[in-house]
Amino acid sequence: MLITRASEYAILSLIVLSKSSTPMDSETLSNELSISKSFLAKILQSLAKSDILKSYKGANGGFKLLKDPKDINMLDVMSAVEGKAPAVFDCSPSIASCPSDKAPLCSLWPFLNKLQYKIDLFLADLTLANILEE
Repeated sequence: MLITRASEYAILSLIVLSKSSTPMDSETLSNELSISKSFLAKILQSLAKSDILKSYKGANGGFKLLKDPKDINMLDVMSAVEGKAPAVFDCSPSIASCPSDKAPLCSLWPFLNKLQYKIDLFLADLTLANILEE
């Protein structure tokens, strides 16, 4: 599945954080978005580990965008929270690494591979700034 709940919540969180001048803690953010605090905390930590968010500790701590919205692309966001690049299909990225002995006979793989390539380009080009403009 291309867009999981984790990816959706990550994007929604980035939208809210982009409008805040101060760091927001995960509890405030989870209440605002009606998302489980523990699930959201994992998402926010993944985004911080990927240098998309900055994490601040302490009483006034929380999360804040580390980059300008125009420098945050959706491929990076989704890869950060999913732990891998988002995929349209559960097929190997190359025929050579296909676990099936039927790979050379697969007529669907070339089409799916081209589709995945176009989606990757689109997500790499789509920034948080683009989403905020909508």
